[in-house]
Amino acid sequence: MKQKSFKWLFLVVLFFTITLSASAQIYVTIRPTLPVIVRTPQPSPTYIWIEEDWELVGGSYRYAGGHWVAPPQNGYYHKPGYWKNGKHGVTWVKGSWHQKGQKNNGMPKGKHKGKHKGKH
Repeated sequence: MKQKSFKWLFLVVLFFTITLSASAQIYVTIRPTLPVIVRTPQPSPTYIWIEEDWELVGGSYRYAGGHWVAPPQNGYYHKPGYWKNGKHGVTWVKGSWHQKGQKNNGMPKGKHKGKHKGKH
């Protein structure tokens, strides 16, 4: 009787192990490594150093950072790019230029629509 129970238990465990492993999905994503770049002297006080930047070329990422860039206009800063986790892996979101004193939606910092709640 004990031996029969052990066989049934073994079959149940084996069945669940096979069922669970067959339905598991594994995504492996290897982000590219950041190369060592020696920062050259700043060509002008207005130039900004772009540390990490990547381009998608032929289905893989190629390093495009490690260089000085002049802002598109005076009063702009560069918001760095970043790696974003997604459903099927990691993707690079490019950096972007923003005007100082402005939020991404174009409204000045500290200014907003609506009324304050509470006392001033």
